[in-house]
Amino acid sequence: MNRLVRVGTRRSVLATTQSGTVADLIAARLGREVELVEITTDGDRSQASGVPLTGSASTGVFVSALREALVAGEIDVAVHSLKDLPTYPCEGIALVAIPGREDPRDVVVARDGLTLGELPPGSRVGTGSPRRVAQLHALGLGVEAVGIRGNVDTRIGKVASGEVDAVILARAGLARIGRLDEVTEVLDPLQMLPAPGQGALAVECRGDDPLAGELAALDDPHARAAVEAERAVLATLEGGCSAPIGALAEVVEGEDGEELWVRAIALSPDGGLSVRMSLTGDPADATGVGARLAAEMLADGAGQLGQPGPVADDADKVR
Repeated sequence: MNRLVRVGTRRSVLATTQSGTVADLIAARLGREVELVEITTDGDRSQASGVPLTGSASTGVFVSALREALVAGEIDVAVHSLKDLPTYPCEGIALVAIPGREDPRDVVVARDGLTLGELPPGSRVGTGSPRRVAQLHALGLGVEAVGIRGNVDTRIGKVASGEVDAVILARAGLARIGRLDEVTEVLDPLQMLPAPGQGALAVECRGDDPLAGELAALDDPHARAAVEAERAVLATLEGGCSAPIGALAEVVEGEDGEELWVRAIALSPDGGLSVRMSLTGDPADATGVGARLAAEMLADGAGQLGQPGPVADDADKVR
């Protein structure tokens, strides 16, 4: 008899919805009985206390408690928003599946149904992401970026209360909890590249668990190729660049079959300087394509963003 599969989840509505999606896939494709197990993370406790998370302190903060529960045998599967997952491996844990990806773009929820371009100069736009802040400044709209944290209800509530005029969020999260009707604009990646891995889910289990082989059936090869390329961009840039980073990869039909197209940007925190490039390659070499693109960005000045000295102009460069 197949054992019960315990899927760990954070307690937020979005997290339980995402974990529930994976639980349904496990039940449908593997024929397993599944239960959700709630785990409280340091990130959840920090949000509840109002203590902000910034920079490297936020990387992986929503992941560690789930991984600890996984290693301890309290759960069999951990589900994460993939953009929260650190790029370095975790001993004893395997990333066994990346299911089909939601639309990775960012969206605006603004007062009076406005778009970013329609907001008057001086409007307050809420976001807790340095990547979004830098790209927002780079658009030159004259709006003010305001740091905010909290769940979707909290952030959108700040628009309803008038505390801010708009917030920028991930479309994927709103799609998963059925709140796309509140979106007033979907941002084109030419305006704002998403975070590496945004819109994708990561399914992890213990590396020595026989369940790992079965869970591979949940993997979407196009989503995995795109995410691996984006994470390779991030990992390579993190080695020589502390700037805000956006990246988006897609598998597209080329003249000779499928191609992987990767776009990335690194910016100074104020958005005044940036290095933006794109590269195409073989989806089977997704990590290599992303790493090569990031290396070219570093060679073109991405490592000096935010530091004194000249930086390459923000021109789209296709290799």
